[in-house]
Parts: sequence; C-alpha cells; structure tokens
Amino acid sequence: MKKKKGNFSKFMLLWTGEFLSAIGGGLTSFGLGVYVFSETGSAASMALVTLLAFLPTVLLSVPAGVLADRYDRRVLMMVGDGCSAFGILYILICMMNGGAALYQICIGVFVSSTFSALLEPSYRATVTDLLTTEEYSKASGMVSIAGSARYLISPMLAGALLVVSDIRLLLLIDICTFFPTVIAAAIVKKEIAVKKTSETRESFADSLRQGWGTIKHNRGLLILIVVSMAITCFMGICQTLSQPMILDFSDSATLGTAETICACGMLVSSLFLGARGIKNGYVKTLSLSLFLAGIGMTGFAMWENIPLICVFGFVFFAMLPFANNCLDYLVRINIPDEQQGRAWGIIGFISQLGYVVAYGVAGAASDGLALRLKISVGRGAACVIIIAGVLLCVTALILYRQKSIRALEVIPSVERFEMEGRAGL
Repeated sequence: MKKKKGNFSKFMLLWTGEFLSAIGGGLTSFGLGVYVFSETGSAASMALVTLLAFLPTVLLSVPAGVLADRYDRRVLMMVGDGCSAFGILYILICMMNGGAALYQICIGVFVSSTFSALLEPSYRATVTDLLTTEEYSKASGMVSIAGSARYLISPMLAGALLVVSDIRLLLLIDICTFFPTVIAAAIVKKEIAVKKTSETRESFADSLRQGWGTIKHNRGLLILIVVSMAITCFMGICQTLSQPMILDFSDSATLGTAETICACGMLVSSLFLGARGIKNGYVKTLSLSLFLAGIGMTGFAMWENIPLICVFGFVFFAMLPFANNCLDYLVRINIPDEQQGRAWGIIGFISQLGYVVAYGVAGAASDGLALRLKISVGRGAACVIIIAGVLLCVTALILYRQKSIRALEVIPSVERFEMEGRAGL
C-alpha cells in the first residue's frame, strides 16, 4: 500500500470550520430544547424534535456515503453544510412572525438535517484522504474536541444569551456559523486533486454492494458496528432526557452551566487524545471507557443535586472521546481507502439507528414512567437514564470478551483488503 503524505494543516482548516459549526448547532439545539419544553412541558415533544433533526442523517447516510466515493467530497461538504442553513432560517422567520409552532420547528430541523446528511461521510472520508495512518488517532482526538464544543461552549453561551435576548439570536448565530465550513472546504478543494478512477463508473447499486461486502466479510467489524448501535441508543437516551431532567427542578441558566461543566470532561480527554493519541490496546480502552460512561450515566440521574450531576456528567463526557477514538480507529484501518465513503455511510446508518430508537422511545418512556409512578417528568427521565447506564455497563463487559473484535487491532495487509474486496463483489 502506497504511503500517503500527511496534510495535517489542511485537516486543521476543515476542523476549524467544523468547530465553529458545532458551536452554532449547539446553540440551536439548546435553545430549541428550552423553548419546546417551556411551551409544552413534555419530554416526548423534545424527543420528537430531536428525532426529526436526526432521522434524515440516518436514512440518507448510506446514499450519502456512496456519493462521497463517486463525486468530489469537498463539494458535497459545501452543499450539505451551506444548504442546511435554510432549515434554521425557516425557523427563525417563523419566530420573527410571532413564534414557531411545534410542527414548524419539526419542519425546519428536518430540512436542515436532510442537507447535513451529505456532510458526515464526506468529512470522514476526507480525513482519510488527508492524513496518514499514524495521524488518525490524533485527528480523531481533534474531531472529538470539535464535537465537544456543542456541549462545552454552546450551553453556557446559550444560557447567558437567553438571559438578555431570546432564541432568535441563537438561531441567527447558528446560521452565520455555516459559512466557515463552506469556505474551508472550498479552500481544501482547490489544493487536493480529485482522483479519476473507474470507481466513478460503477453503478450506484454495485458501489453499495461492494461497501457492504467489505463490512459483512469482517465478522469483528460487523459485530463492532452492531454493538455500536446499542451504545448509541443508551447514549442517545442520556442526551435526550438530560434537559427535561434538570429543567424539572432548575432553570435554563443553571442547565447551561451544568451542561458546560459536564462537557469539560470531553474537552480534557479530547485535548489529551489530540496531543498524545492512543498507541495500542484499543479494544481494552473501548470497553473500559464505555463501562465508566455507564457509571457516569447512572450517577448523573440518581439525585436532584447539581454538583453531583456535574461530577458524574463530567465522567460520562470524559469517556466519550476515548470510546469514539477507538471505534474510529478500529473501523478506519479495516476499510480500504477507496471504499471509505460508502463504508462510513453504511456504518453510520447501522450504528446511528440506536439514536433513532432512543429519540423515538426515550421521551414517551419518561412521560409514561412519570404517569405510572406518579412522579414528575424529570424524575421519570432520570429513571430511564439510570436503566440505560446499567445496560451500557453490561454491553461494555460483553464487548471485551469478543475475540473477533480484538483481532481488529491488527492492521490489515493490502492482500487481505483485495481478497475481502473480491468476496464483497
């Protein structure tokens, strides 16, 4: 396999755009969560908005992944991130005309997410285009830092802005943050030549089958992806219900501060990974981080006490970059470069189905438990989070015992890729 020349500076340019875009997205997510809960008082309504914001990303991840292998990945990033601003703009216009109804918010986030679906497979595949194998772990740490911005910076900033203004300001800032990613992708596009290969002449169905074949014929990879679906379900439950749980006994400013303190855990571990990376023991690190994340979830929801919520939330968020880093590395080294886009699309679809399940049932389960146990909606949300945390701990223990997953740490040879590629066809 030909050794690639690293382009870490170009990666950092794209990363900066994603970092700013993540902050803007976090402002909108926080603001809409507070707005919907204050208007409806229902965790299910909040979960519905989250589900519709996320569903297009899952449904379109597979075709978006194939497109990322057939067309210029930087162009897809520009179209996806740039056009997704229209959905947020629609919500802003509704807000400026007297307030947005729940169905209008759902339409806006669905449109925005539909365009954003083009971004993720292209962005992940572009990272592979730009970097060497030795830079993957470090880059994954940087990507985690960008992802943490929506939890670390956005909640406290949004809480402060909501004190002096309203959600319209948050939406306007979010719209402005779409442009840096578009500009960064355009600059990188100029400096990277698009490889012209016979791959672009394959039919859409053939491209999809080959990407699935690469995954299906690697048992450890397939198991890891299925397990990641369960993991995203448990984590999605925590992310969905944390806001109604805290808003049930506190206000939006306290919620923003608590979410920021919790997200500091993600920042600390992301900085560590960005500077040091992980050298070996990926499966062991993955299992341990998921187990501790489950402990963090359980403690996070146990008491109506902001300091304890912050402590356990810090632990939960601190473990996420380690888990994501290991998952990213184990998947990336087991997929040929020319199939990265379609494979990530399929992987994203399977693994993120867990989020769809979480967003679809978490709110209803929370409201249902609250009604049945005659407790508040917030404590109903806490019960669901505790159950999810325990299940995440169990999943982590099962994961570590899988020999086929531990075998993924061995970097495959070119011959193995070629053999598995023929099997996939």
